[in-house]
Amino acid sequence: MQTASANICERLCNKSIREISLLLNIPRSTVSGIIKMWKQLGTTATQPLSGRSHKMTERGQRMLKHTVRRSCQLSAESIAKYLQTLCGLQISTTVSRRLHGMGFHG
Repeated sequence: MQTASANICERLCNKSIREISLLLNIPRSTVSGIIKMWKQLGTTATQPLSGRSHKMTERGQRMLKHTVRRSCQLSAESIAKYLQTLCGLQISTTVSRRLHGMGFHG
């Protein structure tokens, strides 16, 4: 797949969005979105994501899963305390949400 700047260069050479799409073998909606972004922002770089990043990393999630599989009778509070002492994660309600998202219920 070509870069976004290649799409803009093609557009500047008086090619239609359809022709650019066929030349680069990418969807027309992608081409038009990139051209629109270029006109509005003057660049094709993506903007930073809005919102807060996740408190628990992938490693923390793996540790949580391992802890629950090893001792499934623990409460969410005790799991949170265990993870806090083990790796310094200060999470409380996140534990139950993450477990729910991983398919652990009850």
